[in-house]
Amino acid sequence: MVIEVLVVQSSLGHPQGAAEHAVDGNRDSNYAKGNLALGGKAVQSTTNSGLGVAQNAIDGNRQSIHALGSCSVTNGDKDPWWRVDLLDVYRVTRVSITNRGDCCEKRIEGIQIRIGNSLENNGNNNQLAATVGPIPLGDTKTFEFKPVSGRYINLIVPGRNEYLTLCEVEVYAGER
Repeated sequence: MVIEVLVVQSSLGHPQGAAEHAVDGNRDSNYAKGNLALGGKAVQSTTNSGLGVAQNAIDGNRQSIHALGSCSVTNGDKDPWWRVDLLDVYRVTRVSITNRGDCCEKRIEGIQIRIGNSLENNGNNNQLAATVGPIPLGDTKTFEFKPVSGRYINLIVPGRNEYLTLCEVEVYAGER
C-alpha cells in the first residue's frame, strides 16, 4: 500500500492548516495554523432538511443562502445545538460564525460557544467561551476569548425553541 501525503507550505515554510510540528509522533496541539474546523466532524441535534446537514457549516464556504446548500439547519427545537469534533485537543482562542443571509437574522443571537473534552449532555456542559451577539444577515463575526482547551466546539441556543442555522463555523487556536 502506498500512502501519499501532500503538505502545502506557506511563505514562512510552515505547513498551512496543520500543527506546526510533531512531538513524539503526535501533533503539538498547543500551536496550530489555519481553520481547525475544516478537518473536523460535525453533528447537530436534528437536521431540518437534506440541505441542512451539520457538515455544511465546516465546508470552507461562507455562502449564506440556505437553498444553495452550504448552511447547517436544525429543526425548531428547544435548546438546539451543533458540534464539531476537532479530533485533537487545542487551545482555542477564537471562533468565527457566518450568519444566514436570506432571512432570520436574529435567530443566532444568544448562542453560546462552549469548548471542552466532555460529551456529557452532547458537549453542551463544556466551558462557556463566549455568547454570540448580533450578526447581520450574511455577515461573519469573530468571537475572541482567553484560550480554552478542548476537542469539541459546541454552539447551542439555550432556553428557547429555535432553528439553529450556521453557514460557516471557523475555529482557530492561539500561538504558544
